[in-house]
Amino acid sequence: MESLQWFIEPLSYPFMQNALLAACIIGLVCAILSCFLVLRGWSLMGDAVSHAVLPGIAVAELVGIAHPIGAFVSGLACAIFTGFIGENSRLKEDTVMGIVFSGMFALGIFMVSRIKTTVHLDHIIQGNLLGITPTELMQTTIVSGIVIIVMALKWKDFLLYSFDASHARVIGLSTRLLHYSLLIMLALTIVAAIQAVGVIMVVALLIGPGITGFVLSKRFSMMMLIAMVASMLSAVFGTIVSFHINGSPAACIVLLQSLFFVLALIIKQFMLKIRRMNAAPVQQAATLLQSTHQMPK
Repeated sequence: MESLQWFIEPLSYPFMQNALLAACIIGLVCAILSCFLVLRGWSLMGDAVSHAVLPGIAVAELVGIAHPIGAFVSGLACAIFTGFIGENSRLKEDTVMGIVFSGMFALGIFMVSRIKTTVHLDHIIQGNLLGITPTELMQTTIVSGIVIIVMALKWKDFLLYSFDASHARVIGLSTRLLHYSLLIMLALTIVAAIQAVGVIMVVALLIGPGITGFVLSKRFSMMMLIAMVASMLSAVFGTIVSFHINGSPAACIVLLQSLFFVLALIIKQFMLKIRRMNAAPVQQAATLLQSTHQMPK
């Protein structure tokens, strides 16, 4: 009874209801996209784009347009610029991403600090899940819905491109179109999540669920299911725990996702150990049988 009260009590507050709903929506869309990013090896791309949205937010505030529009344009420009430099230089992609996202993040901090705006830098970096407004919740829901629909309609093409781009090209798929489509989905996801969990935490949400599912399963469908379950559980319990301990919801969510990843590693090692123990008698019997056949008659 006390445990049920512990769970229900935060839901009596409207701001906690909005926070929990936003966390679940963001957790779901990040879990879906993270599986493709992990297979594609784009974990650092999520880091780069998330840091690059800050100048766009500052410019949007200065011009007087919605922050998500500026964030989306800035993040997408960073992703395209990174790809362009990588294709036209000898630099590796991770090196290019490192210099581009750090430069744009520094530019964003400079702009926010020098331009008189209502943008709160701490909310951008750390997120403001408990202070999310109904309008922001609606924006998050719409953007996340667009990403989920697109990923659901084209998941086979995205999967093949993420797993083997050369094979996708051979069978006639436009890898360039898939490349930039996936970048657009990444930028939209970050725009949906950044106002709730911040620049730093969104990176963990785009990596944690995917690698947890990747560790525990070799099938993509099971990998995505595990990722979604881990992400949703982290979102729900992280938000509830933050209420009771008066902590940052985004930090609690990410810590729980990290815990799930550690548990996945432990479970994987335990399963491998059991398999080795079960395979040992069979291997010994096979070795004994082979040695018996090789004995001189």
